[in-house]
Formats: sequence, C-alpha cells, structure tokens
Amino acid sequence: MELGRLGYPLVTWGNARLLACSDTQTQQPSATTQTAVTVDKAKLASFQPLPPDFFGEGDDPSIAMVTLGNRLFLDPKLSKSGKISCNSCHDLQSNGADSVAFSLGHDGAPVGRNSPTVFNAAGHVAQFWDGRAKTVEEQALGPILAPGEMAMPNGDAVVTVLKNDHTYVADFKAAFPDDKDPITFQNVGVAIGAFERTLQKPSRWDKFLTGDENALGDEEKRGVTTFVDLGCTGCHAGPLLGGHTFMKLGVAAPWPNQQDLGRFEVTKNEMDKMVFKVASLRYATETAPYFHDASAPDLHTAIKMMGKHQLGREVTDIQAHEIEAFLGSTSGPVE
Repeated sequence: MELGRLGYPLVTWGNARLLACSDTQTQQPSATTQTAVTVDKAKLASFQPLPPDFFGEGDDPSIAMVTLGNRLFLDPKLSKSGKISCNSCHDLQSNGADSVAFSLGHDGAPVGRNSPTVFNAAGHVAQFWDGRAKTVEEQALGPILAPGEMAMPNGDAVVTVLKNDHTYVADFKAAFPDDKDPITFQNVGVAIGAFERTLQKPSRWDKFLTGDENALGDEEKRGVTTFVDLGCTGCHAGPLLGGHTFMKLGVAAPWPNQQDLGRFEVTKNEMDKMVFKVASLRYATETAPYFHDASAPDLHTAIKMMGKHQLGREVTDIQAHEIEAFLGSTSGPVE
C-alpha cells in the first residue's frame, strides 16, 4: 500500500497523483535543463509552497480514521439511490473534480453549482462557493443530506445503513476507540474530513518556490511574471493560489450571470451579493469548466474573463497563454 507524505495510506488517490503528472499540459523541463528566463524574486512574495499538511496544530488522526474516511468518501451507500458517492462529484482520479459543468445528483438531475476540486480544500478559508461550511468536516455532511445531491433523509438514516454493515462497525470502532457508540453522523464527517486533509499534491511549482530554478520552463516563468504584473495576486495568492478569501465577482464589469447571488444567500447581507469564495488555481489546467456557474469552458477563456470582470483590462491571447503555462506547473505531484 502506498503511503502519503504524512504516513497515511493513499488507498485510492495514488493513481490520481501519477495521472496528474502525465496529464500536465505544459511540457516539463528535464532535470538537466537550464532555462534562460528568470523571475524577479520580489514577484514571488505573494506565494508560498504547500504546507506539510492541513491538520491543525496538535491534531494527529490515526491511520484507521483516515482509512475509514477514504472508504466513506467512495461509498455510494451514503446516497439515497445507492449510486453516487462523494467521489462521484470529486473524482480522485481526475484531480478531485468531475470535468462537467454541473455534477449529477442521485436522481440524475444537475446540481446548482460547478464542483471544485477537493484537493487542498481543507486549506481554504471555508467550504462551498458561498462559504456556508467552515471546515471540510462540516462540508462533508452537507451533500449527504442535500435533496438534489445524495439525498439521504437524515443523519439517523445514514447511521442505520452503516450499523447494518458489520465491517463498518469494526472500522468505526478502530477509528473512534474512545467512543461508546462510534457510529454517529457527526463521526462520518470527522472521518471524511480527516481523509480530505491528506489530499494534497506538491508540484514543480513548489520545487521552484523552494529554490529549484530549473523546475519551471521559460514559458512558465514568463507566465508567473505576467500573472503578477496583471494583478492576479490580488485574489490568487498564498500557498493555494486562492481559496483564502471571498471576493465580489464583477468588480470591474458586472458578471454576466446574476441569477446566483453567492454568499448573499447565506448571510442576507446586501454587501454579499455576487460575493464568492476565490477559487484555488492549483490544478486549474485539469479542472475545466470554470467558475461557480461553469461559464468558462476552458482556462484561456476563464483567464480573459477574469481580466475583464475583475481587473478591468483586456488580457491578450499571449498573456493568457503564458498564464496557462504557469498554472500547468502547479499540477502535482513531483516526488
């Protein structure tokens, strides 16, 4: 069994890690390649490499808990129809997303928003596009009960399904040895969250940030400079290139789709109309389509839309191509 960086078993997403490397759209420089382009170190101040993990200080979940979370993440028993799982919308073999505009719920009907990648989600400021869940543990329970998604009637129904499976009885006891009655709906979220906190894929971009000048090719380096110079780091900075804040969509020009008001639906605060969590751009080359409304079918279009609606400027085709190249370098992993 393959082990992750934290020593946890990569029961299913080991293959996804290998696919991510082979699927990268930008040609990777070889270990001996000497690139001519350099990036001004000052332009890297807004970025950081991935942290060692997404667990809080002092948190030390057991392998049993992470393994249980992995199993629950993949299990269609947690849906009313018995046909879909967390992995159906956040496919670990496809960089944690599903490559369709809107994922299909248990009854085959599309959900209301595009499903973002689950990789690195535990490092975000909050969960869902509107931030209505604070943690991955809380988020994991939402889709299970959502009528248009997995559609289980209530938490008790989920517990009944799990208690009727003797293998789950043993797995929950191993994961929560101090609990008198370990199979609870809350513990389902705890276990899935523990698993999701292991889902990260360091990349060539991380190697570059930690001093390997040859980890990126010339075009990718030009893309970094273009990305910074255009002002993209105003939203897409930090270790995840986003995910750390909320922002009004359509700062410079109104967003075409005004039907979904974003965070306003949660807070009912007028200031939150059209406010959404800023997407992380790691693995962006592999997680089309883009935005909460899936309005950009490809990354080139998404970059140009961001220039117009957020920055108030026209991004040229050359600039968009350079940024695409840079973002390709964030597709992990690199051992």
